[in-house]
Amino acid sequence: MKVLVVGGVAGGMSAATRLRRLIDDAEIVVIERSGHVSFANCGLPYHVGGVIAERDTLLLQTPESLAARFDLDVRVRHEVVCIDTAGHKVEIRDLADGRVYRESYDALVLSPGARPVRPPIPGIERALTLRDIDDTDRMIAALSPGVTTATIIGGGFIGVELAENLVLRGLRVTIVEAAEQVLGPLDPEMVEPVQQRLREHGVQLLLGRTVTAIDADSVTLDDGSLVPAQVVVASIGVQPESGLARAAGLEVGVGGGIVVDEQMRTSAPDVYAVGDAVVKRDAADDSDVLVPLANTANRQGRLAADVIAGHRGADRPVRATAIVGVFGLIAATTGWNEKRLRRVGRPYRAIHTHPGAHAGYYPGATTMALKLLVDPHTDAILGAQGVGAAGVDKRIDVIATAMAGGLTACDLADLELAYAPQFGSAKDPVNMLGFVAENMQRGLVDTVQWWELADIVAAGATVIDVRTREEFAESPLPGALNIPVDELRERADELPAGRLVVSCAAGQRGNTAVRLLTQRGHEAVNLDGGYRTWSESPAARA
Repeated sequence: MKVLVVGGVAGGMSAATRLRRLIDDAEIVVIERSGHVSFANCGLPYHVGGVIAERDTLLLQTPESLAARFDLDVRVRHEVVCIDTAGHKVEIRDLADGRVYRESYDALVLSPGARPVRPPIPGIERALTLRDIDDTDRMIAALSPGVTTATIIGGGFIGVELAENLVLRGLRVTIVEAAEQVLGPLDPEMVEPVQQRLREHGVQLLLGRTVTAIDADSVTLDDGSLVPAQVVVASIGVQPESGLARAAGLEVGVGGGIVVDEQMRTSAPDVYAVGDAVVKRDAADDSDVLVPLANTANRQGRLAADVIAGHRGADRPVRATAIVGVFGLIAATTGWNEKRLRRVGRPYRAIHTHPGAHAGYYPGATTMALKLLVDPHTDAILGAQGVGAAGVDKRIDVIATAMAGGLTACDLADLELAYAPQFGSAKDPVNMLGFVAENMQRGLVDTVQWWELADIVAAGATVIDVRTREEFAESPLPGALNIPVDELRERADELPAGRLVVSCAAGQRGNTAVRLLTQRGHEAVNLDGGYRTWSESPAARA
């Protein structure tokens, strides 16, 4: 058997090395357009910033090491320019000397990845991108002595990582983002701590703005203003590198992604495709999506090799689980966010909590913000987000695993999770989300969201803040009546008639107060996530 793999890194090299472990006598040829076939692309921003000091540590394997261990014929600086699916042949150009030659195949695996989006902005040719080692070398070369300003177009995960690392290099950094926030997968009240952290470290955020021109040492915005930019980085997103597949007549779908079945087969016989270039299936609604993540690319490469070798397997749907670090803060997400659920009109419940990363009595405890989105009819977990200085990765990973296993929101209450005071709490933050979900499912408590509060108050409801007098004085909730929860029974006659919205710091005391009030005949609801969630929301800044 002769297998050609087009493209290396996560998907292609996973396919090639897995196939060698399954079929020792197969002829396996890897064609890679760049000069490096196996590198840690997620580490590229950190080499730019000097966090990863040695460039060679990013090079996971070389053509020589892959030949020695796996007997792979790896050809870098070679490019497949044409696929003859009927004749099972490809045309290859040697980029060093321009020579064109052909190779036949019994199976062909396409792993071309995704290329950075480069919109038709005047001067876009000056903008740097960050996709591979060559891009990294160009970016570092551009950061010569005397360069002090950088503008990043786009505030996604890579843009935010680059902002941090360029600040570490001593530059004054601006992010220009067309949306009203950075990190689009997070909801507005969850992303605000990230934006605050960026600003605290000197990053200028120009949100809801676009770049209309890139000049010699600045960029021009849509309002005509200029932003200093000796270095410009285009981090607007990526799109599937599917031109080769399209030219070969392979079926493409949403966003130009290559269409594959559950065994990674394309529409052409014996041609497979994996990684960022292919269309995936969304776990929440079975829709077609593009999710460029290394974990998924690795899994698909392994699966394609299994199928070629005659083993069974099927691709899994995706939940777009992702994480980013921002100047010591962690932000992570899995599944759908509230913005998307509202946009498509899908019913949901939102749950906000603000637990400690570990037991509060153990030194060094920090608080995180967690958000869980739940189907109100089936109790299925639709998505989750977390932001904090520690412990966020663990909780989002647990929830993503629960989603993959089909556990419901209420099932989170019963998870047996590792506990010692320096690592968590006896009631882990994930368990606490489950407890809230149980209360809501059983009708023990009803909640309102930060974005609903103003309309509810305008309709005649009264906000009762049950924090202590000291807490309320330090950070009052506008228009609220302060009655501490411990005084609520004795001061019940002070409660006005009509609907009551109860608020506390994070929702826990509010839950206690709502239970007390509803059992005494009041119509009371809890402000989900309490003052902390509201204070991070656009409502608090209105």
